[in-house]
Amino acid sequence: MRRLLRIGSVGVAAAAVTLGGATAAVGEVGEPGKYGKDDAGGFLNVLPPGSDGVANATDFGRFLADGSLPRHWADQQPLYEGLLQSSPGLTDAQIPEYFKDATFGVRAGDVESRRSPREGVTIIRDKGYGAPHIYGRTRSDTMFGAGYAGAADRLFLMDVLRHTGRADLSSFLGGASLGSDEQQWRYAPYTESDLRRQLDLAKELNGKAGRRAVRDLRAYAAGVNAYIGEARDDPELMPVEYGLLGKQVRNWKATDVIATASLFGGIFGRGGGGELRAAAVLRALESRFGRKEGRRIWSGFRARNDPEAPTVVDERFNYMNRDPFSPKGLAVPKTGSVKPVATITKRTGAVAAASLRPAGRPADQGAGYSGWVRESLGGAAASNWELVSRRGSSTGRPLAVMGPQVGYFLPQILLEMDLHGPGIDARGVAFAGVNLYVQMGHGRDYAWSATSAGSDNVDVFAEVLCGKDRYHYRYKGKCRKMQRLTRRVSWQPSAIDNTPAGSATLTSFRTVHGIVDAFGKVGGRKVAFATARTTYMHEADSVIGFARLNDPGFVKGAKSFQRAASAITVTFNWAYADDRKTAYYLSGDYPRDARGTSPDLPVLGTGPYDWRGYDPKTRTADMVGSKRHPQAVDPDVLVSWNNKPAPGWSAADDQWGYGPVYRSQLIEDRIEDDLRRKGKMRPSDLVRAMEEPATQDIRGVTLLPLLFRAIGTPNEPALVDALTTLRDWQQSGAHRRDLDQDGAYDNNEAVQLMDAWWPLLVESQFRPALGKRAYESLQAMIGIGAVTGGSPQAPGFADGWWGYVSKDLRALFRPGSVSGKPPRTFCGKGSRSRCRQDVRDSLRRALSVTPEQLYGRDACAENPQASCFDANRPRLTAAITKPGAFPFQNRPTFQQVVSVGHSFTAQ
Repeated sequence: MRRLLRIGSVGVAAAAVTLGGATAAVGEVGEPGKYGKDDAGGFLNVLPPGSDGVANATDFGRFLADGSLPRHWADQQPLYEGLLQSSPGLTDAQIPEYFKDATFGVRAGDVESRRSPREGVTIIRDKGYGAPHIYGRTRSDTMFGAGYAGAADRLFLMDVLRHTGRADLSSFLGGASLGSDEQQWRYAPYTESDLRRQLDLAKELNGKAGRRAVRDLRAYAAGVNAYIGEARDDPELMPVEYGLLGKQVRNWKATDVIATASLFGGIFGRGGGGELRAAAVLRALESRFGRKEGRRIWSGFRARNDPEAPTVVDERFNYMNRDPFSPKGLAVPKTGSVKPVATITKRTGAVAAASLRPAGRPADQGAGYSGWVRESLGGAAASNWELVSRRGSSTGRPLAVMGPQVGYFLPQILLEMDLHGPGIDARGVAFAGVNLYVQMGHGRDYAWSATSAGSDNVDVFAEVLCGKDRYHYRYKGKCRKMQRLTRRVSWQPSAIDNTPAGSATLTSFRTVHGIVDAFGKVGGRKVAFATARTTYMHEADSVIGFARLNDPGFVKGAKSFQRAASAITVTFNWAYADDRKTAYYLSGDYPRDARGTSPDLPVLGTGPYDWRGYDPKTRTADMVGSKRHPQAVDPDVLVSWNNKPAPGWSAADDQWGYGPVYRSQLIEDRIEDDLRRKGKMRPSDLVRAMEEPATQDIRGVTLLPLLFRAIGTPNEPALVDALTTLRDWQQSGAHRRDLDQDGAYDNNEAVQLMDAWWPLLVESQFRPALGKRAYESLQAMIGIGAVTGGSPQAPGFADGWWGYVSKDLRALFRPGSVSGKPPRTFCGKGSRSRCRQDVRDSLRRALSVTPEQLYGRDACAENPQASCFDANRPRLTAAITKPGAFPFQNRPTFQQVVSVGHSFTAQ
């Protein structure tokens, strides 16, 4: 079904919606700010560090003088951090101590400020946390208010994000950000005409809904510009960072929203595109084991439909299940021929690591802005949500704990809004710079959230070169010239970035399919490998789905929620709960590949192997119909922690971690155990089912029992002691936390030993049988999951070799427990006794690894231990730098606790 047909148009219903006996027409705003108006209740949330994110020169001066922070700068941080310590014994009465009231409107006496930036727009802020409650008389007023409030809370950060999306961050911040520009220009090199074209396409392809979306974008931009205009005249409103940079803020355009959307969609809303790396693994395995056996082993590691993989739903949904080695159009490159395209084609001046501290920033606050956007966001796949039906709920209504993990920023990259106007009634969060609507939050009597799904919406095509140079390719019988896209960036040193003055030219090449990533050879022919993404040139299309989610006239239950989510073109797992039912839907535009072609390896881009219905002019194609997407309504339990959506829904070609061990099991097992023991779950039980796994080490929970079996009963005292240490940790939950708050983890010795042992264990188990080249090529496809080795960072425990270790060891020591048995046993090259010896030897070597070797770097050089290394460290996106690192929790950045209609009362 083509994108145009699937999205359709949005009608604004005129029907009335009844909530708790009160009747309100859809779109009727009424008294701005009235607490609880049209809100069914039962909504709590938390968003650290705080709502405020714009500091003026006076604020910055106070911070430098005495460390004081602006009001609401970090007042939600204690709520978020405090849950860790209370989690083991959490009660329902304690929940409001860690999640704030998220009801529509403001309580009487809690109004901190009231502002009307234009007639028809009212923005009220509450005293408690300073969240903006935005009311518009017309839809345009509401969008204007969203833009104005967003700028008031995040103007400088929004500016950073639009420059990042446009691949000119170094021109704005300084030369240390050149790497960020290079990455964005390689991924989404949009010219200004490209961005304008996307606005035109939104109207052309999506009819009334598309035209309304563009009007919303323009009204939003007008609101941002209204704040900018006021800030130019009033220093109290101007972010101090512009003065530190020596820059003037320029006005906002609708195309800035599209550029910013391309950044977020590219990080969170895509999957696939790993065909070249997958091909390198295939070639390495074929070289080691021969063609037939190499392909069998490749398929085992690929694990695109492992029968043991935990899934969000149990029902089967089929996608991308064709033969990965189908010869039709297959374009596996010759070994060693693939050469990545150089995006930086010209450079002047010194581009080196720089001290990025604004003047006066303490040295221990760390470096600031260089490359922080992609580095921080890209590694933040830790969103989760968990839903329990009313059948298993003590409140008699469904329970939901849910939220996105987008990393930790100061100020936060998400911002909170309470947004009301014609066709809009919602409170929650949105990404700064694209906050037209609430993207995750709650409506009048329902709530929703998302996790990144990473399902396959990106493919690689091998363009066969022709003509006299490598910038011409053959498509449908014609030799065509690639489109050359260039951007020149230049920078000067500033108080934020002291990189010496310089400039660079960024260059990308575009074909009818997408952006060229590399050149190589296939079957003796020279080719260019281009990446095709279904959302390329369609970054604005998801606006329609988000508008529907905010519309009480559209979302009236689980099925209408799924229809709303189906208009979101990026790949997300969407969760929903109202007072009666829960629901799930996997959003995204998924192409229908040419019949008989490989879903996992590159295919020729000559034309016959295009996506079905592909139109190069509009970059649209026939997409998988919405009924074929994984979805469910009101099962007993739903859990997503970025795990596989459904059986049969093949993992994207860059996702090799959907095996028998995945972190979602840590949450789901707790929920099922509670339901088994208690029959009904309380809200605090579900919060605990999320928070306890947030500090667990998946290796300690799921793999140590199997490793104990594999290692047997050694006589060597050092190994006996080590196993006792690890067993005590495993039996206590294998947490990485410090409940006694003495500065070191409880079971610290076991945590350190696990960190040292894991890479040695994996290498000893797999490398001898695989050989160096195949082992290393597999690690380029999926990292082994070591939590040390680089700079200090919080572990995510998402994708790693835990599934490979589990299946391989079970094949030797518990063979009857393995479904989807791998084609070969690697540990000890298939010998149980040799495997046992190898495992023991790896543990023995781990005992000599010191804390300094594991953790003694950068921020932990003076405190070399796991609790320092794991700490959550906010990325600095403002001149004011507090708060600093806080204890590790692997949980969503923004989080809701929901039981619609239930009363959460602080005791």
